[in-house]
Amino acid sequence: MYASGVRDPKDDEMYEPATTPTMYFIGVTTGKSSIMRVFPAWARELDLSAEIKGIDFEPRSNPASYREAVSFIKSDPNSLGALVTTHKLTLLSAARDLFDELGPYAELLSEVSSISKRGGKLIGHAKDPISSGASLDAILPDGHWSDTGGELLLIGAGGSSLALTIHLHSQAASDGDIPKRIIVTNRSQPRLDEMQDIHNRIRFSIPIDYVLAPSPVDNDAAAARLAPGSMVVNATGLGKDIPGSPFTDAVVFPEGGYVWEFNYRGDLIFLDQANAQSKEKDLTVVDGWEYFIHGWTQVIAEVFDISIPSSGPLFDRLSKAAKAAARG
Repeated sequence: MYASGVRDPKDDEMYEPATTPTMYFIGVTTGKSSIMRVFPAWARELDLSAEIKGIDFEPRSNPASYREAVSFIKSDPNSLGALVTTHKLTLLSAARDLFDELGPYAELLSEVSSISKRGGKLIGHAKDPISSGASLDAILPDGHWSDTGGELLLIGAGGSSLALTIHLHSQAASDGDIPKRIIVTNRSQPRLDEMQDIHNRIRFSIPIDYVLAPSPVDNDAAAARLAPGSMVVNATGLGKDIPGSPFTDAVVFPEGGYVWEFNYRGDLIFLDQANAQSKEKDLTVVDGWEYFIHGWTQVIAEVFDISIPSSGPLFDRLSKAAKAAARG
C-alpha cells in the first residue's frame, strides 16, 4: 500500500502496479526528503509524464524485503527504476541475481544506487563516484589542489567517502589536479580495511592514510594537522540520521580551506562549527545541496533514458526549480 507516495514494506499488501511511468526512491524516511516536492517540478522542466514514489526500509532489513522490491520493479511495466540510498550494499547483496547487468562501479563497490531498465534488462549502477565528482568540481576552482598543495580529510569511511576517492583516483589519470594527500578517519577499523582493500585492487594512485578515530577528539587532531587550502568533509550520518558532529567545538579548520557537509537536512552542527570560523580562517563552507542535485539528476537521467548535463542552462534551470520547490 502507498500512503502519501510512500510504501511501508511492513504492510502485508502486495505492491500495486504503477499506472503511469514511475520512479521509486528506496530509503529510510523518504517522505521527509525534498525530492518529493522537487521531482514534480523537474518532471515539468524535463517534459516527463512521470511520478515518484517512496519505499521505506529500516536499515539492514530482511533480505526478502529487498528482493520483493527489486522483483516488483523488474516485472512491472510502468515501474522504470529507482534511486537507492542507505540500502545500496544490502539491497545488492540480497538481490544480485535479479540484475541482468551491473555497471563497473557497481561491480567494484558491490552496491547499487541506481536501478534502471534497458531492452528488457534490469541494470544496476553505482552513481556516487560520478555525482560526488561533479559536486566537487562545482565547489573547487580549477587547479585548486595544484595551486594550494591542499589535502583532503574525509570523516567517515562509508560509501560516499569511497566514491569520492574513486573519482579523485580517476582524476589523477586525467588532469592530475588531486590532493597532496587524503586522510580518511573512521570510528571502527573494518570500514577502513574495506576501503583499503578496494584501493589496493584498483592500485590507488594518491597518497592516503587510513586513521582509526573512535572519538571526535581524534578527528580534531586530524584537522589540526592539515595544510592551508585543505578540504574537510563530513561523510558521516552525524547531523542528519544521528544528532551531533564528528568534531568537538575545539576543532580548528585549515586556513583558506573548504568545508563540505554531505548532508543538506538535519541539525548539521558540523556546518555551525565551520561557519563559526569562516571569517577568521577564510573558509568556504558548503552543504550537501549541490550533491543532492547531482545525485538525483544522474539517476533520473539513467532511469528515464534522457540526457541531463552536469552544468549549463538546463542544469541551472533544474537547480533553480529545485530550490523553489523545496522552499514551497
